[in-house]
Amino acid sequence: MTTPVGWGHRPAEGEGESEAIRESRVYTITHRTEYGYSDVVTSSYGRGHLTPRDTVGQRCLAYELDVDPVPADRSTSLDAYGNISSYFHVTEHHRALIVTSRSVVEVDPPPTERYEAAWALSPWEAVRPVGHNGALASEFSLDLRPPEITAAVRDYAAPSFEPGRPLVDVLRDLNSRIFSDFTYKSGSTTVSTQVSQVLVAREGVCQDFARLAIACLRANGLAASYVSGYLATDPPPGRERMHGVDATHAWAAVWTPQNDWLGLDPTNDQLVDQRYITVGWGRDYADIPPLRGIIYTESDHSVIDVSVDVAPYDGGVSRA
Repeated sequence: MTTPVGWGHRPAEGEGESEAIRESRVYTITHRTEYGYSDVVTSSYGRGHLTPRDTVGQRCLAYELDVDPVPADRSTSLDAYGNISSYFHVTEHHRALIVTSRSVVEVDPPPTERYEAAWALSPWEAVRPVGHNGALASEFSLDLRPPEITAAVRDYAAPSFEPGRPLVDVLRDLNSRIFSDFTYKSGSTTVSTQVSQVLVAREGVCQDFARLAIACLRANGLAASYVSGYLATDPPPGRERMHGVDATHAWAAVWTPQNDWLGLDPTNDQLVDQRYITVGWGRDYADIPPLRGIIYTESDHSVIDVSVDVAPYDGGVSRA
């Protein structure tokens, strides 16, 4: 089994340009992944992060995960970051594997003060662990292995991190610069592409832009997380909504000493609001991949097809 690469979304011109309505939204999300193999697979082990999390501003009202062929064994657990991890083992011989998750999720708009509160308007500063939450957050300020914080990352970040600048202004400036300086190009990178390579190529997808923002934040001592989920987009005025053309999405979040995470999406130059549905978070993509696994086969090649649909809730899935 291979992990899908290049997942992400930058809305087409006209999508999602109107100001978000200040009310909660309820979505149905259908995420379907189909693997096809050139020879029989005798055994397939899979693990996925596909269940949206319950958070202060988000509630997963219903969820189901279908795997075809039916697994001989499956289970659900929480990972180190509290994300919901689903495991399955298929022992029936097969040439195709289809994993479909369906969920109903309610998302609240961010409180008006989230990006206007004292801590957002205060000058940015490096993480100062305070109490239990601060100690946990400090993990998110550490560099990865291999290192992502290079001289080039520090140089790129510098214009946004002026001393004494309010934190929210730093986030908005960094968001806008990445959005303007880099080209969204599907298939131009893989999950193994390094931030340094993205800086040279000046192109990538959402996971690359999120990881670049995170490296810039950590280079300046801030705690930043990689967030995986979905982005609901509204159709342009006068056009009907298209089904099955959405995608998984990735963005970044930065911690404040008030134990609040401020979300930023450099792919779309947006601060996170109720259009963003969170599946989970970690220090990097490797902590929260949608699907990964191991197969036993003589197959010499495989294909993968992924479709995601994020739609307003219409009662089509039972709300638990």
